[in-house]
Amino acid sequence: MEEEAVSEENVTPADEAEGANQEVEVTEEDARLAEIAELNNRLLRVQADYDNFRRRSREEKEAAAKYRSQNVIEALLPVIDNFERALLVKPEAEEAKSLLQGMEMVYRQFQDTLKSEGVEVIETVGHSFDPHLHQAVMQVEEDGFESNQIVEELQKGYKLKDRVLRPSMVKVNA
Repeated sequence: MEEEAVSEENVTPADEAEGANQEVEVTEEDARLAEIAELNNRLLRVQADYDNFRRRSREEKEAAAKYRSQNVIEALLPVIDNFERALLVKPEAEEAKSLLQGMEMVYRQFQDTLKSEGVEVIETVGHSFDPHLHQAVMQVEEDGFESNQIVEELQKGYKLKDRVLRPSMVKVNA
């Protein structure tokens, strides 16, 4: 016990100051390490934000390219409807029949062009009603059709790739 007392008595103020300096150095080093860790975390978050921004930008650019013709096609849908109505007229005169043949050729070319852009007609009669693709405007009781099955198409619906441009207007069996 005397040795312990002697060793504690032998500690000089200079030794105490050196111990305090070491403590301060350790504390400063801990603070620097904590600051480095915080800056590293910030850097990782900024990198993640930048990666997310690049991904979103790429996805938006791809979607814009995929659906670039949507507005034009939507504007042409009433024209297609009128074209189809005109083709339903059956002329009696020979001159009118040749005109009708020309219109049919133009219509087929028009349909082929739309198909090459990714436009497709939504299937209706005989299929089950799907509220994402069809708009039910009437409900009827028809023999030969199951419940919730489309009986008649009143207006064609169209899709551009996987997006509905216009839903089909249909009669549905009750």
